[in-house]
Amino acid sequence: MATDDLYVHDDPRFRRMTVPMAGLETLYDGCRWAEGPVWFADLGCLIFSDIPNCRMLRWTPDGAVSVFRAASNFTNGNTRDRQGRLVSCEHGGRRVVRTEPDGTTTVIADRYEGRRLNAPNDVVVAADGAIWFTDPTYGILSNYEGYQAEPEQPTRNVYRVDPATGAVAAAVTDFLQPNGLAFSPDETILYVADSGASHEPSAPRHIRAFDVVDGVRLAGGRVFAEIGAGVPDGLRVDTDGNVWTSAGDGVHCLAPDGTLLGRIRVPGPVANLTFGGPARNRLFITANRALYSVFVAATGAQRP
Repeated sequence: MATDDLYVHDDPRFRRMTVPMAGLETLYDGCRWAEGPVWFADLGCLIFSDIPNCRMLRWTPDGAVSVFRAASNFTNGNTRDRQGRLVSCEHGGRRVVRTEPDGTTTVIADRYEGRRLNAPNDVVVAADGAIWFTDPTYGILSNYEGYQAEPEQPTRNVYRVDPATGAVAAAVTDFLQPNGLAFSPDETILYVADSGASHEPSAPRHIRAFDVVDGVRLAGGRVFAEIGAGVPDGLRVDTDGNVWTSAGDGVHCLAPDGTLLGRIRVPGPVANLTFGGPARNRLFITANRALYSVFVAATGAQRP
């Protein structure tokens, strides 16, 4: 294992995935807890959440940061659907919503089997338009990132919303605290973080992998990787199938077989990350109060 000021090379392959001359840049540091970065290639900007401040921010390559949404309902994770619309997880509303081109919002999911969701956390959209999201209880544990409440759901699940009918189905129900999620490039695998150790030290701090069957259900759940520092939160996948995940000491890069390739050191615990920029080779990282970025020699698999 080799180290320098920014990188830890746990595997020699990681050297080919980094740009040694590219440093870690602090783009903004005025958040209380930064989360949910999503890149808009067509608009040339990054949208991200500042959950406790109940707002969403917009960063542009000229360095300007402005308020995208002043009353965000404690939005956490964000993504884009196949039509380029923003899809967000709201702690405050305990729902998943879509922002329409005219700025109005449409509720995608707020209940399952007649009961309110816990606090949707992170979300991805599949090629068929299905929306997959996680529903831990973080947003209802206190009034800091949402509104304190008792959960109505007996379990903390991963859900799928059917693109044709809008029906909400529980895909996995045995997580302690399901968190970030991402598809492999061919969408045959769904990776889901369990960050249960955030409040229970002996609980899981791992990423699980599931086989996606017919684009509808998940099977063959197994532990893909254990995260030794902090807990896994948001994660993304590059075009080679490597998983880039948040951790307590920075960003960890994992090979498709779960091998730890290397780490990018980031001040404070990382909440989430995304690939962006014109070549999708700029890693945007939300960690604690700040938004950071670093150029890498990898290309994000997510679509613009």
